[in-house]
Amino acid sequence: MFTRRTLLSTAGAGAALAGSGLGLPRLFEAEAAGAPLSPGLPAGVGASARMETLPGKKPLIKLAYRAPNYEAPLDYFRTPITPNDEFFVRYHLSNIPQVDAKTYKITIGGEGASGQATLTLDDLKAMPASELVAVNQCSGNRRGLSNPHVAGVEWGYGAMGCARWKGARLKDVLDKVGLKKEAIEIAFNGADGPVLDATPDFVKSLPVWKATDESTLIAYEMNGAPLPHFNGFPARLVVPGWTGTYWMKHLISITALTKPLGSFWMNPGYRIPVGKFPVVARFVSQENATSTPITEMVVNSLITSHSDGATVQPGKVTVSGLAWDGGYGIRSVEVSIDAGKTWSGAKLGDDLGPYAFRPWSFEFNAKPGKNTVMANAANAIGQSQVASLIWNPAGYHNNVMQTITLNAG
Repeated sequence: MFTRRTLLSTAGAGAALAGSGLGLPRLFEAEAAGAPLSPGLPAGVGASARMETLPGKKPLIKLAYRAPNYEAPLDYFRTPITPNDEFFVRYHLSNIPQVDAKTYKITIGGEGASGQATLTLDDLKAMPASELVAVNQCSGNRRGLSNPHVAGVEWGYGAMGCARWKGARLKDVLDKVGLKKEAIEIAFNGADGPVLDATPDFVKSLPVWKATDESTLIAYEMNGAPLPHFNGFPARLVVPGWTGTYWMKHLISITALTKPLGSFWMNPGYRIPVGKFPVVARFVSQENATSTPITEMVVNSLITSHSDGATVQPGKVTVSGLAWDGGYGIRSVEVSIDAGKTWSGAKLGDDLGPYAFRPWSFEFNAKPGKNTVMANAANAIGQSQVASLIWNPAGYHNNVMQTITLNAG
C-alpha cells in the first residue's frame, strides 16, 4: 500500500531496492507549502500541495499520497524530452508492488485469442524492438483549471511528459497467440491493485485496431534506461496519441475479448459527452447514446519559458514552449500580444515525430508595464485550440489557449 509512512520506510530500504526499478532509494520531503502551482487551481489545493522527492525523482508537486499523484512543475518542460526523474506520477490505486524483474511475466490469452502464452521480460527484449517519441498525458491534465471546478485530482499543467520509448510492438505479442476474427477489444491489467476489495481493479481495454497499430508498444525502456518504478517498471503499455488512461503500468495480463469490457474504468470512468470534442479516433464498441470513451489527445500548447507574472526587461523578449496533439502533427503555433486581436507565427523547433512535443519560440518587443502573451497551436488536420473551456463533468480535454502576463520594467 502506498502511504506517506510507506515512502518514509522505503527511503531507508537501501540495497533492498536493487532490481526493482526504484532508482534512488531516498525521499526528501519539503515541510512547507509553496509548490509552484498553475494559476487558477481551487484555493484548497495550495494548502496540501508540497514539493516532494519520490525515489528516483527530482522534486514533484504532490497532489495526493493515496494513490500517489505528483505533477511536474513548469520548469521541467523547457525541452521536448522530459527526463525520467522529472516525469509526472499518476496512479488510481494505492497497492503498488515492487516488481522483481527476474520473476516478472505477462500472460496473454482470452476468449478472443486462438491460444495462450506467457512472456518474461527477457522474452520481450528478445523480440524485434521499436522506438518512438511520444507524449504521455493524463486524461485529467488541467482539470483543476475547470470553472466551475469538478471533482478529481486537481491537476494543473504538469500531468504530462514526453519520452523516447523502446519496447516490443503489442501487435507482435498478440501474434504469438493469434486473434480470432470475433475479437473486438484487448484488455490490460497491471500489478498495482486496490487496498479494499470493494474498490474496482484498474483494468482497461483498447479496440483491436488501436492495439494492433504499429506504434502501440509494450515498453521496457524510457529515454534509454529501464522504466522508473513510478512510471511502470518493468514494462508498460505505450499508446501514442491517446491519453494516459490506456498506458497501463506494471503490465501483467493481456486478454483478447469478443465482447466490450465492462470495467468501471471504461464505463462510467473516463467518458466524455458524445459530439462535444473534435476527436477523430473512436472507440465504437464502448460508445452509447450519450457518452464515449476519451481517446486521442486534443491539440494543445504550453508556454514554458516564463511563468505568469514573471518580470522581464523592456525590449526584445523571447517566449517559448511546447505544442502537441493526438498524432496528426503540429502544423503551426501562433502568438498574440494584443489579447487575440492579431496573431503572428512562432518558429517551430525540431520535429521528433507526430506523437512528440514540438518546441516553438517567438520574439516580440515588450513594452514597459504589463504585456499579455497568448499561444494557439494548430495541427495538420486543421484542429486548433479553443478560446473558452469546453466544460465537461470530468474536466477532460482542457485545451484553452494559455495567456500569461509579463511585467516589463
